[in-house]
Amino acid sequence: MTIHIGAAPGEVAPRVLLPGDPLRAQWIAQAYLEDVKQYNAVRGMLGFTGAYRGERISVQASGMGQPSLAIYVHELFAEFDAQAIIRVGSCGSIREEVRLRDIVVAMSAATDSAMNQWRFRGISYAPTADFRLLRTAYDLAVGRNLPVHVGQIAAWDSFYADDPTLLSQLAAYGVLGVEMETAALYTLAARFGRRALTVCTVSDHLLTGEATTADERERTFSAMAELALDTALAV
Repeated sequence: MTIHIGAAPGEVAPRVLLPGDPLRAQWIAQAYLEDVKQYNAVRGMLGFTGAYRGERISVQASGMGQPSLAIYVHELFAEFDAQAIIRVGSCGSIREEVRLRDIVVAMSAATDSAMNQWRFRGISYAPTADFRLLRTAYDLAVGRNLPVHVGQIAAWDSFYADDPTLLSQLAAYGVLGVEMETAALYTLAARFGRRALTVCTVSDHLLTGEATTADERERTFSAMAELALDTALAV
């Protein structure tokens, strides 16, 4: 048990899906896992462990933003010996070809967060996905004819950006979309020598103005959830 995760030793599986939204964690656990046990409700950040295709998998909510995610990821790696974490979240597209409900698999993460600037004393560290997880997720997505894109994502600290022109510049350099967590996830995975991957569904298109509803984000991103679960089994 840690300050933020009220699990007993052994209650968290080595493979963890990490949605930001606690209700998305609950939906994934109820929809896909068997013999589910809730191990955490501290601060409303629900955590569950169950069986998927005969293998133990946990689903732990992380909250929004890199500071919140970093707390849960650090404790999962350091205290519960998690070996692989796959973030299942949403992102906003900043490129025309990346459409609403498409899946984005993040190869790396640009960020405006100061967390890594402090950690690396001003060096521009490049947070990167685990290649085995990334390759597995991409191959599975292609095999299922899912609309999938692999590339760099931007992990922002601010949800409401004051300078929209910066997103256009990022898009011009190949960044696929924006979210708020991946740079911290990949950095901590490297720190602990573990595997990590972000798989996102495009919930908003920042060029066209299209968007999914809050309920759709919480409960209907099934293709992403199934892709992440099957990818986790490869570890």
